[in-house]
Amino acid sequence: MRTILFREALREAMTEEMRKDEKIFLMGEEVAEYNGAYKVSQGMLAEFGPKRVIDTPIAELGFTAIAVGAAQNGLRPIVEYMTWNFANLALDQILNTASKMLAMSGGQVGCPIVFRGASGSAGQLGAQHSTAYESLYANIPGLKVISVSNPYDAKGLLKSAIIDNDPVIFMESEVMYGEKGEVPEETYYIPIGKANVVRQGTDVTIVSFNKMMKVALGAAAELEKEGVSAEVIDLRTIRPMDWQTILESVKKTNRLVIIEEQWPFASVSSEITYRIQKEGFDYLDAPIRRITSADAPMHYAPNLVAAYLPDVPRTVKLVKEVMYMKK
Repeated sequence: MRTILFREALREAMTEEMRKDEKIFLMGEEVAEYNGAYKVSQGMLAEFGPKRVIDTPIAELGFTAIAVGAAQNGLRPIVEYMTWNFANLALDQILNTASKMLAMSGGQVGCPIVFRGASGSAGQLGAQHSTAYESLYANIPGLKVISVSNPYDAKGLLKSAIIDNDPVIFMESEVMYGEKGEVPEETYYIPIGKANVVRQGTDVTIVSFNKMMKVALGAAAELEKEGVSAEVIDLRTIRPMDWQTILESVKKTNRLVIIEEQWPFASVSSEITYRIQKEGFDYLDAPIRRITSADAPMHYAPNLVAAYLPDVPRTVKLVKEVMYMKK
């Protein structure tokens, strides 16, 4: 397979679907004339024109409302947020309209729309630009939530999200747009709601998603040096969750560690822990453990950024505790 950038994989997904369906359009801040804040939409204005690649004012609530209204009237918008931290301003439209319209209309009015952009920390950007939002949006019935870790999944899942008839939250990472990965040239779609076992193992299951997959895989590689075989699962979709893949892995390894960038309270790992303990308690040989971001806003100083986020050494230490190994 060829190797392309993460941003190119996203661009290909949007471009391919827009060529097939004239009802699909992209809107957001700087997506047109500037080719996107992260150059994800580079060249799309030239191909599709200003009616289908639309620059918006810095007014997330306003342009999100326009897109939601368009979706309810038969179009299929893709809304790009420069960061999900800015989408807080549009939460009313996402929560009170997009997610609820199908239920409130008795199934008569849907909202086929994709909300996409960067989630989580990108380094020294301060507290207001560094929040990971997967758990917040996964808490909302009516939304599907996708959080990707590599170019292959980014393209296949974004294509599936664009043709889905429900509102989809699509989480990326600002620090991954320039990363490369193998992506086939032929058309493919990845089903929404299906996790991926990216590394086989027998001793412990490590579950993660988005850029924390780097931590999960890095920890698995270090653990292998010490004779611990870690199975690593990339959730890819947060809602609906692929519980069966996690449970089947736990049945094999009998131990579970979860890594995520969310705050610990009411997080994705909290829900996974509850569900696996409920349905797989008899298979567990040790308590489920997790590593999350610190329970605080993220500060600007580089040493505090490092202390805030999960990393490989802390993950390895936690897995060793689960394995009842000495430090």
